Amino acid sequence: MSKFTREEALEYHRLKGKPGKIEVVPTKPMDTERQLSLAYSPGVAEPVLDIAKSAEDAYEYTSKGNLVAVVSNGTAILGLGNLGPLASKPVMEGKGVLFKKFADVDVFDIEVNELDVEEIIKVVAAISPTFGGINLEDIKAPECFEIETRLKEMLPIPVFHDDQHGTAIISSAGLINALEIIDKKIDEIKVVVNGAGASAISCSKMAIRLGVKKENLMMLDSRGVLHHEREGLNKYKKEFVCETDRRTLADAVVGADVFYGLSVAGVLKPEMVKTMAKDPIIFAMANPIPEIMPEEALAVRPDCIIATGRSDYPNQINNVLGFPFIFRGALDVRATAINEEMKVAAVKALAELTKEDVPDSVLRAYNKESMKFGREYIIPAAMDPRVLLWEAPAIAQAAMDSGVARKTIDIEKYREELAFRQGKGARMHHLIMNKAKSSGGTKRVVFEEGEEAKIIRAAFRVQDEGIGHPILLGNAERIKIKIEELALEFEPEIINPRDIGRRKKYGEVYYEMRQRKGMTQAYAEEVMRRSNVFAPMMIRMGEADAVVSGLTYDYPDVLRPALKIHHTAKGTDLVAGLYIMIVDAKAYIFADTTVNIDPSAEDLVEIASLAANFAKSIEINPRVAFLSFSDFGSTDHPLSNKVAKAAELMKEKHPDIPSEGEMQADTAVVPRFIEKRFPFSAVKDANVLIFPSLDAANISYKLLARLGKAKAIGPILVGTGAPVHVLQQGDEVNDIVEIAAVAVMDAMSRD
Repeated sequence: MSKFTREEALEYHRLKGKPGKIEVVPTKPMDTERQLSLAYSPGVAEPVLDIAKSAEDAYEYTSKGNLVAVVSNGTAILGLGNLGPLASKPVMEGKGVLFKKFADVDVFDIEVNELDVEEIIKVVAAISPTFGGINLEDIKAPECFEIETRLKEMLPIPVFHDDQHGTAIISSAGLINALEIIDKKIDEIKVVVNGAGASAISCSKMAIRLGVKKENLMMLDSRGVLHHEREGLNKYKKEFVCETDRRTLADAVVGADVFYGLSVAGVLKPEMVKTMAKDPIIFAMANPIPEIMPEEALAVRPDCIIATGRSDYPNQINNVLGFPFIFRGALDVRATAINEEMKVAAVKALAELTKEDVPDSVLRAYNKESMKFGREYIIPAAMDPRVLLWEAPAIAQAAMDSGVARKTIDIEKYREELAFRQGKGARMHHLIMNKAKSSGGTKRVVFEEGEEAKIIRAAFRVQDEGIGHPILLGNAERIKIKIEELALEFEPEIINPRDIGRRKKYGEVYYEMRQRKGMTQAYAEEVMRRSNVFAPMMIRMGEADAVVSGLTYDYPDVLRPALKIHHTAKGTDLVAGLYIMIVDAKAYIFADTTVNIDPSAEDLVEIASLAANFAKSIEINPRVAFLSFSDFGSTDHPLSNKVAKAAELMKEKHPDIPSEGEMQADTAVVPRFIEKRFPFSAVKDANVLIFPSLDAANISYKLLARLGKAKAIGPILVGTGAPVHVLQQGDEVNDIVEIAAVAVMDAMSRD
């Protein structure tokens, strides 16, 4: 686990003079007297009257539908025990920030100074109108069972004790996948559960619901096996009593297929693990020290699959994979409960997601080269952003199917809405993806560096998501080995540029094109061995529709061969590079960021026209600003005069495109600046920004992406004679897929 000192932990919580981890932030403007009147008196009276008539209107006019209470009395804080409600507040605040970070759910933490079950129930019931859901936390067993059961019966909103059900859901997903890996049937396995508290009982119930036979499950508490001769057991433990002569943990695990540890550190000894069945599955979930350390278990049983609650070992059973997304889905359909069907849906969603290719962002977060379905990856990583897109829709669908949803939603649209919650660029990403998918996946996209792992993973997604038909260039044997290493179910079309037949055929055509430019027949055939020449020739030969390249090449090494073969587009004299920059959910086009070093005024006009046309293709109504250090003639200098000339030419040549200049960058994008100082301007809020030179554009987009935390999508080539698109060295899989989708859009536009 990450190492830190006591003082570091304390300083984190008191940092910068604002103690704690949460705050309340207004969601509506209150900058004027009128806005204040709308926010409070007298405007607030209108929603009050509507809610008084119809309680459902609270979901329309207040935060209720996105607000969860995290409630604790501090009797079972993490692994620290009963330290009281106030001591539990840092944990409850922590729970709140996880809700917000992972699923955009707002939370008020409620620490209740009460031990009596009846009083706790009264308190939670009394405050429940404020919330869309109740998350019970760190309340000791058996009281937690009674509290949850009674509140579920009383309240028309979801009540969920995460200590019980969260652990059960995450570990069950791991169990399903582990059994698949070792090829065992769930109805045949023997399970030992060490611990008889809230989590242990919930894990056991979920395992039985998924197919474990009750007679094959043995539970132990601190006194040993819950056997038929035991006395003094509470009603919750009695449910798991079995008739057996086994009494100790050492007895219980002999021949067991699965061990669930929800107890104390070090209780499962290596000699016990030796006696378990072939390919034993061990969930050692005591925190921070598990029932057995993974290295100890693997030393005596290399065939075991082991999961713990720790982040420094594979297969972390982390409840953050559950509660944020479970509540997200439940809230969004206004569910009256979180029922068993919804929990099972969460289990299955997590289990299935584990088999998908893991994004680079997750690999980077865990400092890993690879994470793939197998013995060391049976559940998704806690930082995987896709969990929201898989689990919340599964919960919402199960709620609708099981009749506890008060609102019906379109799941596909809902999945897109969830993606939009994940930050800058999500809407633009989905727009580009959807436009590309409208081709029916028929456009043939050549991936020039077909032996690269990132390219293979991106090509798999292009095919899997219906974006296009990928063609990988490279050695087929090497590519197939990589596909196997990546654990992808993928049989792409593979073409080797060194194939003599194609090379000769392509070389003949290339020679005809370039024979008067110093090209010989022999060299034309030889140059076809280069994939950066071969790939654009595939479009020329009608064997592909688009090319994506550049992960391992310098930008010019991709662009030059493509221009030699395809030149510029009809009616265009130059090629330009664009970036879509997403800033606070608003999209801007920056141009030219990659190609023309010192464009003339005429070049700037052509760049602006190309950029504006691209903006239209992604449903942005272009408003063009020609940028300079001068505002409308304020500085007489050759550099600013060039931009002013470009602005004049643009109005003459393209009067249908709103454009202005020359202007400074802040003038272009801050409407109040231009309205106050330059009311004559035809553009008051530009979204297509034309830079005077390559250095200005390139520096600007990179600084904004790195320091301004803007989302950059690109580079996107415009003006080429064919759909050839260039990657940046170091691009991640998501970036490659986006550029492939842009390439498909480009190919579609030329049909």
